[in-house]
Amino acid sequence: MSTYEKIYGQFEHGFFAGSTLGVLVQSCIGGIAAMAVLENGAGLLQMLQLFLVVALSVSYNGSILSQQKPKVVFNLLLWSIGINLLVAVINFAG
Repeated sequence: MSTYEKIYGQFEHGFFAGSTLGVLVQSCIGGIAAMAVLENGAGLLQMLQLFLVVALSVSYNGSILSQQKPKVVFNLLLWSIGINLLVAVINFAG
């Protein structure tokens, strides 16, 4: 059993608690990523990065509100946190 399957099993078992915690964590990381992008200016590249950050955050929150399957919600959470962290690290480093 892979790490992904173990973590997903825990998320699915406590779906409501996991999705609530996911909203909190993902929103904080998304806000940090948005701040990091906007600290580097307001050019076209920054606006595209900001669009990506906001779109990922909204897609996760929307998947919870639209009551998608737990697997879809979990995958969107991973993508949102991963890409938002990457965008934040790139913008803070540069």
